[in-house]
Amino acid sequence: MRRIVFVVVGVALILAGVIWMLQGLGAIGGSSMSGNTKWAVIGPIVALIGIGITGAGLRRRRPQR
Repeated sequence: MRRIVFVVVGVALILAGVIWMLQGLGAIGGSSMSGNTKWAVIGPIVALIGIGITGAGLRRRRPQR
């Protein structure tokens, strides 16, 4: 169960990071984040954290019984 939570949270962070980056770069419009370079920096950082969490969730081994 814990593995699934790690993977779901990680993927959500990856998606959020990519969206924030694209909004910061102006590729996705329609919000106050559009064209704001702060989000173009924060987005990839969040996506990298998401990749790490997803990787940790996928690498965890099931406890032996």
